[in-house]
Amino acid sequence: MDFNEYQRLAKGTDLDKPGATDQVMYPGFMDKILGLSGEAGEFTDKVKKIVRDKEGKISPEDKEELLKELGDVLWYVALVAEYMGVSLEEVAEKNIEKLASRQKRGTLTGSGDNR
Repeated sequence: MDFNEYQRLAKGTDLDKPGATDQVMYPGFMDKILGLSGEAGEFTDKVKKIVRDKEGKISPEDKEELLKELGDVLWYVALVAEYMGVSLEEVAEKNIEKLASRQKRGTLTGSGDNR
C-alpha cells in the first residue's frame, strides 16, 4: 500500500465530509486536528508507562498497542492533509526534502523550524 492509497481508504472512513478547505474552524477539519493531538498523546502515554512500569522494555503486547496508536496517528495525519488539499505522499516527500536539506547543511540538530 502506498501513501495515496492509504489516504484514499482513510478518507472513506471519515464520518465528516472530507475535502479541501481553507477554514481551520470547519468542524470536520478541527475534529481531525484535535484528534491528531489526542492520539499522539495516547501513544506518548503508553510509552511513558513502559518507561515507568517496565524499565523501558517493550513487550510484544506493548508493541502491538503502540502500533495501533501509531495507526491512529497516521489516520489523523492523512485526514488533516486531505482537508488541506494535499496528498499524504506530498507530506512525506516535503518532509524528506526538508530533512535532506538540513542534513546537507549540518543542521539536523538544533532548534527552530527554518534551520
